Amino acid sequence: MKEVKRVAVIPGDGTGPEVIGEGLKVIRAVSGSLGCDIEFKHFDFGGERYMRTGETLPEGAIDELRTFDAIYLGAIGHPDIKPGILEKGILLKLRFELDQYINLRPVRLFPGVETPLKGKGPDDIDYTVVRENSGDVYTGMGGAMMVGTPDEVATQVMAYSRKQVDRCLRYAFEYARKYGKAARGKAEVSKLALVGKSNVLTYVFDMWNRAFAEIGSEYPDIKREYYHVDATTLYQVATPEMFDVVVTTNLFGDIITDLAAITQGGLGVAAGGNLNPEGVSMFEPIGGTAPMWTGQNKINPLAAIWSGAMLLQSLGEEKAGDAIVEAIGDTTPKMKSMAAGQMGFSTTEVGDMVAEAALKRLN
Repeated sequence: MKEVKRVAVIPGDGTGPEVIGEGLKVIRAVSGSLGCDIEFKHFDFGGERYMRTGETLPEGAIDELRTFDAIYLGAIGHPDIKPGILEKGILLKLRFELDQYINLRPVRLFPGVETPLKGKGPDDIDYTVVRENSGDVYTGMGGAMMVGTPDEVATQVMAYSRKQVDRCLRYAFEYARKYGKAARGKAEVSKLALVGKSNVLTYVFDMWNRAFAEIGSEYPDIKREYYHVDATTLYQVATPEMFDVVVTTNLFGDIITDLAAITQGGLGVAAGGNLNPEGVSMFEPIGGTAPMWTGQNKINPLAAIWSGAMLLQSLGEEKAGDAIVEAIGDTTPKMKSMAAGQMGFSTTEVGDMVAEAALKRLN
């Protein structure tokens, strides 16, 4: 009898249920090739529930989610709810309470997908960002005084412990060793680049740089590089082919991964994972709820499908996950655009094409 893996599904708001539906369709299509059985349980956490009940996450929700092997998330957000309530009460709470200390963002330009970078193609835009996901200004340390007066002062503290830095860097080195360009036959040596701002944020990046050197000495096969974050944004546009695996802080990672997303075709094809390698990880498309497209069957599901592939890979089903990713690359040349309503196909038709292509690759 196959081992059973349990996955919590949070379709979320807006177009979230539509794209997650296509991701589940593709996962179920390849289920025959999996070494495990997967049981899905749906949760209605999101804006609609909040408007009905006034609660973001009900009591006991975090403890229940800890019992699952992974979480599959659509998107959270509602136009009638003040910004920050759902984001802090659901998304950030899940990440912090489940200690999902890595945000993993693959950046890949699929065949046939347009990029705003002139002269660049799939061989040039192919790297991964490892974003520290538990510290930085997102911890909420800081405050305000004399609010509403001319002397108002506000602070938001970039805070890191050595433990947070070490575990993120170690994950990044291991990832570079296993999935860097050398491991994929695309380079002689895999590289890991630390992105920071050590010329200004001297205390924080003194620690990051020292840890990077100390841990890096244990990985002589990985070439170490360092770039300031402002220079990094320039290189992402001018010479993205220089990157292999990038590791950075929470705030800087938040910024450079959005820039990366547009270079790979936009949010419709940008997937990500919030990882706790020792616990429960959560996988989601990077884009938001896109309420203007809700119910029209026109939203691009590729990011959700790709995040579903990442979910399978996290469960040890790398063959099936890889097949889905390659199936996305089989599908994108047939599509007119990655933009919602301009794909040339409906949401469900795109899901059908990827499912069929994944099965062909597995058979």
